[in-house]
Amino acid sequence: MTVGNDSLCAPLQWKFSQVFGERVAGEDIQDVDIISAIGFDKTGDNLAIGDRGGRVIIFERKDEKDTFKNYPTRSKLEQLNLTPACHPEYQYKTEFQSHEPEFDYLKSLEIEEKINKIKWCVSPNGSRFILSTNDKTIKLWKVKEHKVKTVKEMNPNRFVSSENALLAEISFTSEQDKKSLSNGCHGNLSENMEMSKVASKDIHDMIADQDNTSRRRCRKVYAHAHDYNINSISNNSDGETFISADDLRINLWNFEISDQCFNIIDMKPSNMEDLTEIITSAEFHPLHCNLLAYSSSRGFIRLVDMRQSALCDHSAILLRIEELNRPKSFFTEIISSISDINFSSDGRFIISRDYMNLKLWDIHKCSSPVAVFKIHEHLRPRTGFTLQLDLIATTYGCSLMALGVRKGSLQKWERFLIGDHTSRSLDRPPLDGREGRP
Repeated sequence: MTVGNDSLCAPLQWKFSQVFGERVAGEDIQDVDIISAIGFDKTGDNLAIGDRGGRVIIFERKDEKDTFKNYPTRSKLEQLNLTPACHPEYQYKTEFQSHEPEFDYLKSLEIEEKINKIKWCVSPNGSRFILSTNDKTIKLWKVKEHKVKTVKEMNPNRFVSSENALLAEISFTSEQDKKSLSNGCHGNLSENMEMSKVASKDIHDMIADQDNTSRRRCRKVYAHAHDYNINSISNNSDGETFISADDLRINLWNFEISDQCFNIIDMKPSNMEDLTEIITSAEFHPLHCNLLAYSSSRGFIRLVDMRQSALCDHSAILLRIEELNRPKSFFTEIISSISDINFSSDGRFIISRDYMNLKLWDIHKCSSPVAVFKIHEHLRPRTGFTLQLDLIATTYGCSLMALGVRKGSLQKWERFLIGDHTSRSLDRPPLDGREGRP
């Protein structure tokens, strides 16, 4: 992908860069190996991937210290609307088993180990912290590099000894055999000390190799707080709290307190027959720690301020399209359900994804979106057929690029679409060096 100062509105030049993992021809894909969650950290130097087997695999950018050490920082490049001259390359770092299959005996319910969401946490030191969640349990993992020295060879030498061994050798030498020098030292002691220095240098060369290994440890487990499956987790900009959302509730957690959380949004009615919508996604504002947004199955986005009340489900700004006299069908409410939302890096815009459209919202303009990108318009007459295939119920993701003018949406059928806010167009870059399937 290449962007220049004079070509902000020019189409992006997509190029296949890298693939992770190898698949042998004729090999069947195991269900546990299917990727279910993915996330970059804020620097873009680390990538975490979760699969249906409950594993978390971490990749790091290997050219960060060598190739880009003479280049400006990534934030500086984004301010200048530039990209590095070389594409970043990632290498395998480590992996660990984050979740195991469980069984809820009270509800007679099996809990899958599948990773639903992965989020990187801000850390003041060199350690990396990752939040991962399955349907019921959230875990905080610490991943830290550990250097291990390895010995290349061993060459026993009588002069290679510690200082104590050298003094012990001198203590068994008779006074008559010791030859004094002008500086007051004995000759053999001076010779041994010189040889010991040379030999110590050789020993340093023998163990100069160092291997960087990653140690991972589960710091906290946040469990038993959701009656329904968790669909979202989001870190707060204060670095101390995060939220977790299921179909009807959103809870606020402190990273250091795992046995207590605060319910800030509760949409569960007293009578479940009166239920009209559920929560589909939730996200903290990237800059203001008191603001968060969450979407619903009715196609609404609510922006709430946690300072106004302890329970935030009634003090919300509603982002939705004004419904005039538009014709409705049996599938209208189904296809309008929002599956994912994301803030822009400055917090001014929100991107939302439903089955048919990708919408860009300005939080200062609540009546209508800034831009609408039609994605599955050709499937509108065949909505009933796609519903039978269970494709509408699939969760589709979206994301805003750092440049602020491009929007991405991940599709079924190996399609990845890029929307341009200025031209209202959608591009389809190839995912594997070939043209993607229609």
